[in-house]
Amino acid sequence: MTVRKAWLVATAVVGCGLAFVMLLVVGVYLVAGSLAGGLGGGAKALAKGSVPAAYQALVAKWGNLCPAINPALLAAQLYQESGFDPKAQSPAAAQGIAQFIPGTWATHGVDGDGDGDRDVWDPADAIPSAASYDCTLAKYVKDVPGNLTENMLASYNAGAYAVIKYQGVPPYAETRNYVKTITTLEKSFAAPVTRVDPSEQAAGAIAYAQKKLGTLYLWGGSGTAEQGGRFDCSGLTKAAYESVGITLPRVANDQYNAGPHPERDELLPGDLVFFSDDLTNSRAIRHVGIYVGGGYMINAPRPGAVIRFDPIDTPDYFGATRVTEDGAKALPTTV
Repeated sequence: MTVRKAWLVATAVVGCGLAFVMLLVVGVYLVAGSLAGGLGGGAKALAKGSVPAAYQALVAKWGNLCPAINPALLAAQLYQESGFDPKAQSPAAAQGIAQFIPGTWATHGVDGDGDGDRDVWDPADAIPSAASYDCTLAKYVKDVPGNLTENMLASYNAGAYAVIKYQGVPPYAETRNYVKTITTLEKSFAAPVTRVDPSEQAAGAIAYAQKKLGTLYLWGGSGTAEQGGRFDCSGLTKAAYESVGITLPRVANDQYNAGPHPERDELLPGDLVFFSDDLTNSRAIRHVGIYVGGGYMINAPRPGAVIRFDPIDTPDYFGATRVTEDGAKALPTTV
């Protein structure tokens, strides 16, 4: 779409005066205030493209190894540990996509692909090993009161002995934060089974983005004074949600994990919409905008263009995220 046509669209959308804007903002607040519930229970099938295609079958298979885990939970652990990077290595010598330290790998690593080799750097071994280790921990704490999955995650962080000693998640801030982080991230890897609630912050994020219409794009732009208040795509979405107290990661493919993923026909104003040349891999996402309704988004499209309204129904449309405050807080600062 040319800049001129984009502004014709902008004029058409906003040209009914401020009525559209007010209806949009008020409507989001009304919907946020009236809906109840959220993500339902049931099987945690993986959301579209949330796991890179190379690992999706492994996560789907091994995520059902025992009742304490599910594919979305396993995906959340792998994302939290390495961002699905099979070559990741931490300063503490944790290795591979599942970040096993050598001692734990020596005891709990399995030959997942049956090739006669247990290789911590091979996701075909490391992903099954992560699932197997989770299930082993779950067996250790199966008689502890409370939620089995939460007790298993606490064991992963603090050790099964601590969970048994305290008869549940131990009172360690780090451990409780780890349990909350993984169970929150789980929602961003699971395909929703019921309607996903909107947040009240969505309206404020839209209002912020609308004020930036016509601003020239800047690669790497975050809207600072030194940058002349200019943005790139993820810089705009980050600033829009930061204006309402929600801190998102800087890049688009990490912003995808800031909440659950509504289907195309379930989109509401304020949802983040994503675009990619690889529709099987959220880590390949290259563009993001803020949905405003009617099949349009506000986005900072590319160098030489301005922040504008654009349609979302293009061949590279990947999916959407309904940003939640807990979801954004759960995201690792680096992956």
